[in-house]
Amino acid sequence: MDTIASLFSFITTPVSWVIVQFHKLYGAIFGADSGWAWGLSIVSLVVLIRICLIPLFVKQIKATRGMQALQPKMKAIQERYKNDKQRQSEEMMKLYKETGTNPLSSCLPILAQSPFFFALYHVLSAIASGKTIGVINQSLLESARQAHIFGAPLAAKFMDSSEKVASLNASITDVRIVTAVMIVLMSLSQFYTQRQLMQKNVDLSVKTPFMQQQKMLMYIFPLIFAFMGINFPVGVLVYWLTTNVWTMGQQMYVINQNPTPGSKAQDQYLTRLLKHVSTHGNVKGRGKKKIVAAIVAKGPDRNDNERKFITALSKQGMAAQADGSVIRSSEATADSDAASGGVATKRQQPKRQPKSKRQTPPSKPSKK
Repeated sequence: MDTIASLFSFITTPVSWVIVQFHKLYGAIFGADSGWAWGLSIVSLVVLIRICLIPLFVKQIKATRGMQALQPKMKAIQERYKNDKQRQSEEMMKLYKETGTNPLSSCLPILAQSPFFFALYHVLSAIASGKTIGVINQSLLESARQAHIFGAPLAAKFMDSSEKVASLNASITDVRIVTAVMIVLMSLSQFYTQRQLMQKNVDLSVKTPFMQQQKMLMYIFPLIFAFMGINFPVGVLVYWLTTNVWTMGQQMYVINQNPTPGSKAQDQYLTRLLKHVSTHGNVKGRGKKKIVAAIVAKGPDRNDNERKFITALSKQGMAAQADGSVIRSSEATADSDAASGGVATKRQQPKRQPKSKRQTPPSKPSKK
């Protein structure tokens, strides 16, 4: 692990610098040697990194949805060229190029975080070994080694020996309890994040191998985190638990505000949107209008959730428009009449004359 971390040593200086700057802020509040000052510095580092990664997260969401939409076509290619792996690969690449989809885009946030993660691991390992690193000088090193979170030093690990933990002025019991709780929370947050994605934000109308893979990852990832977590220092566990909680909250927001078409989350969103329209008589908010406009543009290609939404609007005497607004059906009819040149008038029948005013037609002269 140290060999892998050393590959990212070029970033240990900026990571250690950011931690030290946050430590100055929190140290003035909680005390320079406080575990809260150092712990919150790591949490703030995570928040700063994740804010910078928001554009990549948006790209990841789009890429994931693009891959979900391509699953039926990908499955058809696999079946058609199952005996020709080279042609299968060529057709897959051609499909990605035509649709502008990149399978690696869904991994961008994780890949972008990796250098910071390994750099932080390297920094904490150096602290545990009593070595200065980056901008962490000897005085900061001693302060960090004294910092404890619920009795566990930032540099301690679950698998550390009693002697090593004692050198950090802590007990092995405290370290193992704190690290075990954090590992469990880290694994549970990862499991819930993946489960939320599978249950709410996947198009249930399409059964593909992609869904089975995601379901497997839902159980495999937490186990991987639990296995790796026993070798993580407490500070790294703080980092990873914080980033998991951030991901969970960020994903929850995206699912609620912009769900995947055809998913359970979309059905719940459109139900809330229908209630909103019924209350206000129109669609308020740019995001909501954008979603309604996308549904209108689909026309006959709408999924079951979208058709149900349009039908429910119609039953309430309303109609969705191409710009995302919603108007009353009577207004739509009036607009249609106006577009055709005005309101059509009924054809007037000629008035029936009274019997007294009717003239008897002249009789024709008889031929002799």
